[in-house]
Order: sequence, then C-alpha cells, then structure tokens
Amino acid sequence: MVEKAKATRTIWQRNLKILWIGCFLAGMGFSLVMPFMSLYIDTLGDFSQKQLSLWSGVTFSSTFLVTAIVSPYWGRLADRKGRKLMLLRSALGMAIVIGLMGSVTNVYQLIGLRLLQGVFSGFISNATALIATQVPREQSGKTLGTLTTGSVTGTLLGPFFGGGIAELFGYRIPFLLTGVLLLLVFFLCLFFVKEEFQPVEKGTELSGREVLKNLTYPKVIIGMFVTTMMIQVAANSISPILSLYIKELLGANQNVAFISGIVASVPGIATLIAAPRLGALGDKIGSERILMAGLIFSICLLIPMAFVTNVWQLAVLRFFLGISDAALIPAVQAILTKNSPHVVAGRIFSYNQSFQAMGNVMGPLIGSMISSSLGFRGVFIITPMFVLFNFLLVRRNTKSIHHQRQ
Repeated sequence: MVEKAKATRTIWQRNLKILWIGCFLAGMGFSLVMPFMSLYIDTLGDFSQKQLSLWSGVTFSSTFLVTAIVSPYWGRLADRKGRKLMLLRSALGMAIVIGLMGSVTNVYQLIGLRLLQGVFSGFISNATALIATQVPREQSGKTLGTLTTGSVTGTLLGPFFGGGIAELFGYRIPFLLTGVLLLLVFFLCLFFVKEEFQPVEKGTELSGREVLKNLTYPKVIIGMFVTTMMIQVAANSISPILSLYIKELLGANQNVAFISGIVASVPGIATLIAAPRLGALGDKIGSERILMAGLIFSICLLIPMAFVTNVWQLAVLRFFLGISDAALIPAVQAILTKNSPHVVAGRIFSYNQSFQAMGNVMGPLIGSMISSSLGFRGVFIITPMFVLFNFLLVRRNTKSIHHQRQ
C-alpha cells in the first residue's frame, strides 16, 4: 500500500510539472495575439470606432460561444475516455486553427476561425481536471494555484513577445508562432503525460441531474459555476477595448502594439507570485474567503482605471489587479475539487468551462456596448458593478461551507 501511494504521488507530481509547461506554452500562445487583436481587425477593413468596438467584441466572443455549447459533450467524453485524450484534441486542433488566422483577408474569415477554435478549446481546463483527480484534496488549493502559474507565466510573457514581434514583422506572424507552440504542447502531452484512468462505460454514466444529486453541496457547485461566469464577464468586458484605450492614452505614439503587450502582461507578474501562496492560504482558512477578498480588491482597483491620465498609471493598477486574479479562478477550482467526487470531475469542470465561456461571450459584448455608448472609461465604471454582484453571490452560496467548518 505504501509503495502504491508513493507511485501515485509520483505520477501526479510529474504530471503537474509537465502540464505546468504545457499550460505555460498554451498561455503564451494564446496571449501572443490577444493584446493586438483589435488592432489586427482594424487592418482588415475601414471601420469607424463604433464599428471597430463592435467587431472586436464579436471576434472575442465567437470562440467562447461555441465553447459554451460543446464543453459538456467533451466533459462526458473525458469521463469515458480520459482527460489526456482531451488535452491532445485541444492542443492539435487549436494549433491548426490559430495558425490559419494569420492568413485571413477579412474580419468574417477571422470570426469563422474563432468560432472553429471554440470546438477545440479546453486545454487548460482539462489539465486542471486531470490534476484535480490525482492530487490529495488537502493539497488541492496550493497545487491548482501552482498549475495556474503555468498559464499565467505564459500569459505574462506572451503579450511582451507578441507585441514586439507584431511591431517588427506585422500582426500575422504571431498567429503562426502560436500554432507552432500549441503543436509543441501536443507532442509534450502525447509522450510525457501519464493518466491511470478508470473509464465510465457508455450508457452507465450519471445524467446531469444525477451528478447534482451525488454532490454534498450542490448549491455551492452551481454557485461556483455562476461565479466563474461573472469573473469572466468582468475580466473580458475590458479585453476588447484595452489596446484601444491604451492607443487613446498614448495619442500619436507609434508603439501601441508593444506597449499594449506590456500593459496586458503586467498583471501576470503579481499573479505568478501570489497564486501558490493564496492557494496554500486557502487550504488553511478556506478558499471561499480568498475568493471573496479577491473580488473586493478588484473593485478597489478597477474604478481608478477610469480616471488614469497616462498609460503607466494604468499599468501600475493592472499589476495590483494581478493579485486579485490570483485569488479568483484558482479559488473556484479548489472549491470545485474539494466538493466534487472524482468520478464526475470531467463533467464538473466541463460545466464550469461552459459557464466560463458564457462569461467570455457576454463580457466582450457588454464591454463593446458600454464603450460605444460611454467611451472606453465607462467600461471601468460599469464593470465593478458586476464584481460587486459576484461578491454578494459568493457570500450567499458558500454559507454552507462556513457552517460545516464551524
């Protein structure tokens, strides 16, 4: 029994290292192109500011619309076939699709490929699900926080390199580099990730309603799904307009893509430092407390962003926003892990991904509509209202966890 326990511990620890690298490369690949996506769209046609805001919102949202629809299907398949297969599907599919985005000639082709990207999404969520089913639950907060630093580190470096590459070689080359990075992730997972998987036979898996009946705290789990959605609404209401807001602050400055990359990446520095520490603290005092503190802190940082007078003030505020980022999604993932049976982990995390994708759909559209009506600064005034609503929701839905601890 001791030898078996040691072997199991060795497998999840090795997988954590490999998937950290995989999430790092995936995060870098995604973030290579995101900071200047709006600027890239601007080169595909002659758009007014309102049209550009609208097309940016649609382009950002289109991937996540498909992801929200297909994620439950991939979750059921993961419970039957294993999470490693889902990692391979996602990495290879996105390598091809994102690589092709560098060759589009109009915004409609770009949106079409972004829709197709949604079919292959889910690498980081499946990596999380695989680790969550292997790690001891009392270490899940710290472990998932550590895994998060992989994608965060990649996301931190991606905009910096992507912005520089875009300035030197144009906006299309980073899409091709992203395809290469994701292809590398595919081979990394194929040869090095190990999964001791007990499949659920087709026809014997629990229905969605039966899954909820088998949860000790179904209200907590459903509440975390909605919380995830609201986190993404708040985060992605800003994404489509960030580079455009920076362009407005810079005026006639010609290094918009590069500076946008820097400003987009600075929250990752704080998240990288804070995520494992907040995860470990959550294991001691409760991940729900870390989550609520992170939401309040983000409100205190978002509102001043509407009143900055130069881009470096925005960068400083976004750096501290990275601390709140470290407290949000990792805390939600830890709460889901600690309150869900492993046999349905694939579906629990796929449901969560669907809600995350719905937030990713709603956020850019909401941000685009607000910026079209109230300007870019209005987004930073309205977004904290969603965060405040989310805080009240979390406090209500996690009361049962507090009662159990007491």
